[in-house]
Amino acid sequence: MNFAEMIADARARIRSLSVDELAAQLDTAGVLLVDVREPNEVEEGGTIPGAITAPRGMLEFLADAGSPYHLDAFRPDRSVIVYCKTGGRSALAAATLLDLGYCNVAHLDGGITAWTQAQRPTVRVVA
Repeated sequence: MNFAEMIADARARIRSLSVDELAAQLDTAGVLLVDVREPNEVEEGGTIPGAITAPRGMLEFLADAGSPYHLDAFRPDRSVIVYCKTGGRSALAAATLLDLGYCNVAHLDGGITAWTQAQRPTVRVVA
């Protein structure tokens, strides 16, 4: 299986949100918004307000309560929405969270690129 097939498989298993659907979800209490891009990408392009950064390569460690790197914000019963630059990594990340036992997971279709093209707000993050 190649990366494109892996992403297609992940997309078939997860819920995808449009920019407008994500914006509506952000008003819902308890939603965890997760930016899975690398820190340098977040610093260069900003992030969606309210998002936490959890690079794709660390996601399993940050999301699993048994890991010494676990972040308390990650709870399997919490609604989690992930995004990346264009939607590939976030599709894989959402599928991974499902595999870890998370029940309510979605990703932003088109990533932050779609978000900014829709002229939605971002905030700058300085490392």
